[in-house]
Amino acid sequence: MRLAAPDGTDGMGGAGETSGYDDTATARWVQEPPKRPDGASTAGRGPFVRDRARVLHSFALRRLAAKTQVVAVGSGDFPRTRLTHSLECAQIGREMGGALGCDPDLVDAACLAHDLGHPPFGHNGEAALAELAASCGGFEGNAQSLRLITRLEAKVPGAGLNLTRATLDATLKYPWIGPAEGGTGAAGLSPTDATPARAASKYGAYVEDAVVFDWIREGAPEGRSSLEAQLMDWADDVAYSVHDLEDGLHAGLVTLRQLRDPAEQEAVATLTLTAYCPPGSTDLGELASVFAGLLRLDCWPAEFDGGPATAAAVKNLTSVLIGRLCGATQQATRPPGHPPLSRYAAGLTVPHQQRLECALLKGVTAYYVMSRSGAAAAQAREREIIAELAEAVLAGAPMTLDPMFRPSFEAAGTDRARLRVVIDQIASLTDTSALAWHQRLRASGT
Repeated sequence: MRLAAPDGTDGMGGAGETSGYDDTATARWVQEPPKRPDGASTAGRGPFVRDRARVLHSFALRRLAAKTQVVAVGSGDFPRTRLTHSLECAQIGREMGGALGCDPDLVDAACLAHDLGHPPFGHNGEAALAELAASCGGFEGNAQSLRLITRLEAKVPGAGLNLTRATLDATLKYPWIGPAEGGTGAAGLSPTDATPARAASKYGAYVEDAVVFDWIREGAPEGRSSLEAQLMDWADDVAYSVHDLEDGLHAGLVTLRQLRDPAEQEAVATLTLTAYCPPGSTDLGELASVFAGLLRLDCWPAEFDGGPATAAAVKNLTSVLIGRLCGATQQATRPPGHPPLSRYAAGLTVPHQQRLECALLKGVTAYYVMSRSGAAAAQAREREIIAELAEAVLAGAPMTLDPMFRPSFEAAGTDRARLRVVIDQIASLTDTSALAWHQRLRASGT
């Protein structure tokens, strides 16, 4: 398989080497014909601009509009979906990337792609699919994202979106391959991961995608994410920790009165310590102190009633918090006068204070939204729906599959391979389409 020219063409026309990224970084897995055979210039449209456009126009990105972020899709007009979260993550990552010296379009593309592999019902659906897929290598949202952009998306046959090596590398939050069957992958803790318990079983690629994974990681330090991938990861954490708080306030699940209660603060800090902080990284006393200091900032509104004045005050709060988390990280990673950084020239430096503040903001949402009354029962039903849906699809395949997945199922030579196709199909569904499929297939007795 021959690599394309740095601009993704066959060497005819197109942008030249992108500053700070060599031909290896801008290579594509599959060679493509020139986009403008008449020889018209494509100057100014570099390889990473094209990568971003490919992700932006993908089927998978559009599906995120009907996938849950925190508050269930359809429960109101305000709450974010996976799509709006991804757009906000991309905006944060793009600005930070440009400030540090990374290509902004590359970071933007990686941020847009980071959640593409998430199945219906968020992490709850991910857990259900991981159990169902234990015999074919498991299920992991990050590995599924890589599978989508390198294989399943219909752009370049056999290569998915056929993004550049550097952009694909920037999507790898966990740059190692998962287990062959069940179990966990090469365990490693990302400092910005949601929970250490989940991080231990995280991985960036399935065994069956090892060939393209190895190509992406050619020449990269083993087990180490690129600076762009670390930026994507931190932008993700900043976006959802701050914006989930905003969604919680608008949904009435989080109140400012609760946050000012010392007993409530201690409860949030306790959950944060066990769920979002690597062992030995802090203690309850430090977390409580950091939380109290964070809540003393004058950006917090005195009240929130959903009216225009207090809604604007909450918008100001989100802006200040994002600026605080990103500004400190940018300053620590690239101080004034330091040359531009990209790829493996440096790691992202997130100050300890900001890392704890981000974890505490996640803890607020976990305590008041994810742990609210009735949430556990609803999540259990969602897992049942995923299991029942997978059983029905497998029983009636290939006709129960979308036309996009039928050829792969028919070509599969083993039960393991056929199960992987069914898992790919279920993972592609949105919350709303999963419910509709479940109702239709159960009604038909499939």
